[in-house]
Amino acid sequence: MAQVLSRRVSVRFIHTAIIVLALVPAALIVLDVLRDRLGPNPIEVITHRTGDWTIRLLLTTMAVSPLRRLTGWNELIQYRRTLGLLTFSYACLHFLIYLVIDQGFPIQGFAIRYVWKDIVKRPYITVGFTAFVLLIPLAWTSTKGWIRRLGKRWTSLHQAIYVAAALAALHFLWLVKGKQMKPVYYALVLIGLLALRVVLARRRGGSRIAAVVSPEVTPLPSPSPGPS
Repeated sequence: MAQVLSRRVSVRFIHTAIIVLALVPAALIVLDVLRDRLGPNPIEVITHRTGDWTIRLLLTTMAVSPLRRLTGWNELIQYRRTLGLLTFSYACLHFLIYLVIDQGFPIQGFAIRYVWKDIVKRPYITVGFTAFVLLIPLAWTSTKGWIRRLGKRWTSLHQAIYVAAALAALHFLWLVKGKQMKPVYYALVLIGLLALRVVLARRRGGSRIAAVVSPEVTPLPSPSPGPS
């Protein structure tokens, strides 16, 4: 009983630590706003910083499963949902800054019309918005109840995180237009995670095939000699 209680306390402590650490960048943004430290274009700086942390948390979320398989630390899976929801929170913040502060919705009345035109006409906004939309059902169905309801379909649905991550990396690459190497690093990390997923899937598939082809068989006893 004491071990179970200690384990629960440890899990809750790690969950809390993850949330607190993830909120630090948002707190620093607020602090920089209050101290007027964001330079001549504060909206651009805030937008980029929230986008940065969205991609970082997204890649961290994607890294949980392969790390669990490589290290054997199965408890890691308990923190994937927390990381995923934090990713979605930063994605919402990133989009709201664009929608409300940059585009002035809803203060400017029919600004949503211009926002939609902006999303459709500018490719980097189109892919970024698509990535955001893909994250919505993933966040919505992240509860245990939805996992039970969807069954095997839950896993298929949540593989959309790889598409969302690819679109987010492309969004950043198009946005900076070669002015920074940061989006290239994010893209390389994403490629590495995808490659690792393929390797682990093949290894797991190979193990299953080996188990089927060469099953463990208990040797039969030698037949007793017949009558002479």
